[in-house]
Amino acid sequence: MIGLTDLNRNYFHLHLVSDSTGETLIAVSRAAAAQYETVSAIEHVYPLIRNEAQLDRVIVGLENAPGIVLYTLVDQVLARRLETACADFGCPCLSVLDPVLSIFQAYLGLSYTHRPGAQHVLNSDYFKRIDALNYTMMHDDGQQGQDLDAADIILVGVSRTSKTPTSIYLANRGYKTANVPLVPGIATPAGLETVKKPLVVGLVASPERIVQIRQNRLLTLNAPENSPYIDKTAVTEEIAHSRRLCARHNWPMIDVSRRSIEETAAAIIDLYRDHLRQREIS
Repeated sequence: MIGLTDLNRNYFHLHLVSDSTGETLIAVSRAAAAQYETVSAIEHVYPLIRNEAQLDRVIVGLENAPGIVLYTLVDQVLARRLETACADFGCPCLSVLDPVLSIFQAYLGLSYTHRPGAQHVLNSDYFKRIDALNYTMMHDDGQQGQDLDAADIILVGVSRTSKTPTSIYLANRGYKTANVPLVPGIATPAGLETVKKPLVVGLVASPERIVQIRQNRLLTLNAPENSPYIDKTAVTEEIAHSRRLCARHNWPMIDVSRRSIEETAAAIIDLYRDHLRQREIS
């Protein structure tokens, strides 16, 4: 039942209750909500719910704003109390991890341990992501171009092709990522065209898309509107130059005009896996 209406869009309350950070619930719920074009969720996120007092706050929130409840609580006492409250308030609720854990348990023949936040332990993968993020931040926008060969992935492209956010997303996945802007009249770092270890990927977009984004950028900076930065002919030549550079070195290119950061990153990771396999063969 949808509770709120605003012109042509409907809104509903979505309560996300987690004994960890809530990232899993946010990702799952937003993937589901995205399938409903005329409906938006008003998110109420409750992370680190691990005792009765913390759960009291959640129950008050449900009573004040009934809606859908998704939860990840491995403490069965807390989970049952939440389910009881949902039944009292008429709120549909679902334990997001239960179906997945059931499949794992049936296949592995093992019972799972009830450890809140078990996926966030300080293991080698965690420190690998931190190391990747440090490298990426230090090599953003062409900084410190002297050690590019230490990267896993290098992104090249003209201004406003989403190099920085894509780099940071990849770093959070554990990939050391440098990004190098292609700027008219400015040479690329000396080592870029001779790197051996990293995968180099060119990010491109349509001239119309680049001009639109750059125009919005200039508006926020109160910059002159007659800048070559937003001249379509100049932008078209910038993109053509980046395509020629990538073609000359056989670097793969991805058109980001209609891709989200997540989709672009997924395509890059797929290319990187192929890159590693080719390096192993050779």
